[in-house]
Amino acid sequence: MLALKKTVVTVISAALLSLCVVSPAGAADKDKTEEKQPKPTGPMSTVGGARLGQVGTQVDLGPGAPVLPKDLSARSWIVADAEDGQVLASHNAHWRLPPASTLKMLFADTVLPALQPKTLTHLVTEDELSGVGEGSSLVGVKEDHSYTVHDLWLGVFLRSGNDAVHVLSEMYGGVPATVAAMQRHAEELQALDTTVVSPDGYDAPRQVSSAYDLTLFARSGMQKADFREYAATATAEFPGEVKKGKKRKSFEIQNTNRLITGDIGVEPYKGIAGVKNGYTTHAGNTFTGIAERDGRVLLVTVMNPSSEESHAVYKEAAALLDWGFAASGKVTPVGELVPPKSAVVSKGSEPATGKGKEGTEGLEGKERAAGTTHAAAAGSSGVWTALSVVGGLLVALAAGAFLVNRRWPLPDLVRRLPRR
Repeated sequence: MLALKKTVVTVISAALLSLCVVSPAGAADKDKTEEKQPKPTGPMSTVGGARLGQVGTQVDLGPGAPVLPKDLSARSWIVADAEDGQVLASHNAHWRLPPASTLKMLFADTVLPALQPKTLTHLVTEDELSGVGEGSSLVGVKEDHSYTVHDLWLGVFLRSGNDAVHVLSEMYGGVPATVAAMQRHAEELQALDTTVVSPDGYDAPRQVSSAYDLTLFARSGMQKADFREYAATATAEFPGEVKKGKKRKSFEIQNTNRLITGDIGVEPYKGIAGVKNGYTTHAGNTFTGIAERDGRVLLVTVMNPSSEESHAVYKEAAALLDWGFAASGKVTPVGELVPPKSAVVSKGSEPATGKGKEGTEGLEGKERAAGTTHAAAAGSSGVWTALSVVGGLLVALAAGAFLVNRRWPLPDLVRRLPRR
């Protein structure tokens, strides 16, 4: 009996001791896990403000401001006002990371204005497709087939087609010339975290960008009517193969931006107006989006969230947009989206610091706000009004009303066209 009691006491003591040992160990393991989370290893840029160069989350909540969404796993993200350029919150905004296909925003912003008109037709050669990386996303461009510039841009924006990117690059002057032009344009936009190696965002050594820079690319691109149209298109018809003796048919392509088209576990985001998603092995998932609600336009970029949850990049982007709309006017900005180097100030206007009230597109003195857009029908009643215009509406202004160099932010005339 005494032996039995000793045995029980020994077992209980061992159990209690194990609890005392396991609990601290569990806490230590948690700390070690947090320590293993990737962080920027060197100093980051302070373009747009000193706070944006600091490691970790930057936000200054005012009275009544909602807290940031919980469980954000992205290595880097940013929420900014697309019009006045104020950064509402950020996390490692200048961390240089692989951008994946979000780099196509810079490609389009650089190349699109030069390839006009969009009805221009091009016969694709074998050489133009030879440089497409293995495993690339493709829209289905075929050699010895003709496509319009419009077709190819739909392939870039909707299907993230690297085949379409390479053909457009060749039309622009070749891949090396395109890469060089993209790098120059990035520097003009003060996107100094970006090093361009491939025009399509395909993984390449030393190719990096940042959440801050990707947001600048989106903001610049959205100045252009054609860019806005392609970025907001949900579905389109793409030319198919030419078969002997038969009329050439087309097939439907759908935008891979799930905040526009939706997917299992992801609802189309109300007010979404683009712009671009991406994925590669090294970059993980990346996404930049723009949305309008109650007259306010926000930009959000999310880079490399956790891969454990399906569609995490869209869910975190949507949560940050929701937070941004709720927090607008209730937070102190932690930085700003800077204007391009060439942004100028006209007499009597606001300084070009991202805080003015007007802007210009500077496209040969005319605002090209024409085109039929195809923003997602489901839940898109709040889409940016410039993207709601259908038909051939053309707004042409006198050349003297615009400067060749753009001022920021977006011109009200473009953004607030009447709904139909």
